[in-house]
Amino acid sequence: MHRAGRKMGTRREQPQFIVSPQRESGNVSGSSHVRERLIETIETDQILVSEKKSWKNFFSYMGPGFLVSIAYIDPGNFETDLQAGAQFKYELLWIILVASCAALIIQSMAANLGVVTGKHLAEHCRFEYSKVPNFILWILAEIAIVACDIPEVIGTAFALNMLFNIPVWAGVLLTGLSTLVLLALQQYGVRKLEFLITFLVLTIAACFLAELGYAKPDASEVMHGLFVPQLKGDGATGLAISLLGAMVMPHNLFLHSALVLSRKIPRSASGIKEACRYYMIESGIALAVAFLINISVIAVSGAVCNSSNLNPEDQKSCRDLDLNEASFLLKNVLGNWSSKLFGIALLASGQSSTITGTYAGQYVMQGFLDLRMEPWIRNLLTRCLAIVPSLVVALIGGSAGAGRLIIIASMILSFELPFALIPLLKFTSSKAKMGVHANSLMLSAVTWMIGSMIMVINIYFISSSFIKLLLHSKLKLVYAIFAGILGFSGLLIYLAAIAYLIIRKNKESTQLLALTMREDQQIPREDIVNMQLPQRRTNNVEVD
Repeated sequence: MHRAGRKMGTRREQPQFIVSPQRESGNVSGSSHVRERLIETIETDQILVSEKKSWKNFFSYMGPGFLVSIAYIDPGNFETDLQAGAQFKYELLWIILVASCAALIIQSMAANLGVVTGKHLAEHCRFEYSKVPNFILWILAEIAIVACDIPEVIGTAFALNMLFNIPVWAGVLLTGLSTLVLLALQQYGVRKLEFLITFLVLTIAACFLAELGYAKPDASEVMHGLFVPQLKGDGATGLAISLLGAMVMPHNLFLHSALVLSRKIPRSASGIKEACRYYMIESGIALAVAFLINISVIAVSGAVCNSSNLNPEDQKSCRDLDLNEASFLLKNVLGNWSSKLFGIALLASGQSSTITGTYAGQYVMQGFLDLRMEPWIRNLLTRCLAIVPSLVVALIGGSAGAGRLIIIASMILSFELPFALIPLLKFTSSKAKMGVHANSLMLSAVTWMIGSMIMVINIYFISSSFIKLLLHSKLKLVYAIFAGILGFSGLLIYLAAIAYLIIRKNKESTQLLALTMREDQQIPREDIVNMQLPQRRTNNVEVD
């Protein structure tokens, strides 16, 4: 067993070595102990949770859930919410309710996985699967992160257009510089930056709530839309998938399971139980705020765009409603300042989501491949991959085309969700990994029902859309048949990959390192803290 290094004199001083979990679990020949220096010694402000039971401990756990919830109010969510309200009024509100409840359960499970085992989801995937499936899961996770970054790119470009009249395509190019701006702001501390961004986003949320007072949506219609599932009209299924993809994002599962490792919790059974409970409460509060924001955006969009008192200009905006045209919804509250303030909030939303995407990318790469990259390089790489399709669509289709690209990116996230959700469900249901903290039979049944519903909707939409495309295409019969064979072959591969993850049995080897090791033997996750917060490095001497 590799040691993490000699224990330092004071509690705040951290070990100089962190052993790669992959090497730790590997075979070590003879008496040779190979130490791998993964990070340099860091002075961290790792949050220590008191061993005394107190409600005040809740404040020590606050942070990860709110950081994750930023992804639920990003530009992608605003875009899909606006279109859902404009096209279908309140009919798709039930999707937001179901997705929010599902998100609370799933995010809590992701947090529990990290708390109980001391490893995040991507690391578990590396230990559980062989090289080829692990590599494929990593590629899919990276695609999901890029798909999540596309709405941030376009949302930021729209915000720059509102604030400075910069063309959308030029704004897309300028988003590449947001990496440098983000790094500059992080010098003041990520937490202060998060508080600022959250304040700005909540400001626009307050404006939408105030607008509800002017729009006066019918309460009975809103309640009917919330609690009566329906998918009527052309495009309702595709928009429902986009709403699901924008609410329950695959990269959030990797992110949440890693962020909780920045806390040093008591390793007693009661300490772990308390951590799981408080993380669930924190996630519930954060997701409740996100739920209200999404509901208010749909309700305002539905009430305003389906009003009989709209002038011709606003009617045109509602027909092609996107983020770049949405500020007119707030005119009753903000007047002529609606465009500017909405642009500021949209800019803040895009940049805050960039933070979560950068962290998720770091954890995914470290977990699946045991590799790390400087945050600014990681951010720039992801942003460049997102800029290319965004720029092409903005140049060809303008702001309307860019808005449709956000919907497509959200649909991609929904299609990819099973490849993060299924491993999470299987790992958190495993007694070998979770011990007494494994999912109950009832919780497992509910989560598998949620996952099955998402997969069925995805498969139905893919197959029906592809059939419509073939039937209405002007391809010759031979080419149409060939395209059909390729398309349905791809669908079969998609189904086979999902079936493999479901049917495959988990390894029997335990991952309960966090429970079986004494506190002085544990491997502290300063690597998680290092990736999450800017740190001041020290020049300590290596310990052999």
